[in-house]
Amino acid sequence: MERGRFITLEGGEGAGKSTQLRRLAAVLAARGIDVVATREPGGSPGAEEIRGLLVSGEPGRWDPMTELLLHLAARRDHLLRKVRPALDAGRWVLSDRFADSSVAYQGYGHGLGRDLVVRMHELAIGDFRPDLTVVLDLPVATGMARARGRGAGEDRYERMGTDFHERLRAGFLDLAAREPGRCAVVDADAPADEVEARIRAVVEARLGAAADKRFVPPR
Repeated sequence: MERGRFITLEGGEGAGKSTQLRRLAAVLAARGIDVVATREPGGSPGAEEIRGLLVSGEPGRWDPMTELLLHLAARRDHLLRKVRPALDAGRWVLSDRFADSSVAYQGYGHGLGRDLVVRMHELAIGDFRPDLTVVLDLPVATGMARARGRGAGEDRYERMGTDFHERLRAGFLDLAAREPGRCAVVDADAPADEVEARIRAVVEARLGAAADKRFVPPR
């Protein structure tokens, strides 16, 4: 059986990842692809328990290294219990965030450094990488305004300072520039339908033949 494909959506707060993941999953499913939609932190029972520790509470409740270790523990469980089994079964996995978020948030945002986070990640899950990563980019002020409209609850990262979110955005763009073969930056400062069209065009360009010969990008 041919291995499935792993696509991740990345970006700062309010970038629209969850919305676009649902739309992309629907498009692929309509073309006969068996799709698993998931998220991080979370995606497996154990990882969902850890999620509550990371996305709620006061912004300073964890120091950066503790925060990174919690993310890595959640990711390892998610990978072993959900992502790898689905890929091995030939299913396509779409994830709202994966390893690039740790590098951007803890490495760039919190200042642990890209190299340290990458090394820690390799210790936790080896050299496993997505087939395609779509980075949704938009100005920090726009993203934060969108995020505030979602209401309270899982808003710990949203309540971190503007400087943190500027470093975060710069980090995602740097990561995409370092790995252009895997990553594609999509301008998310647009209506959801336009962003969806841009993402579909990227998936067609990068994975179209693997997805379905009937997959036609929108005009």
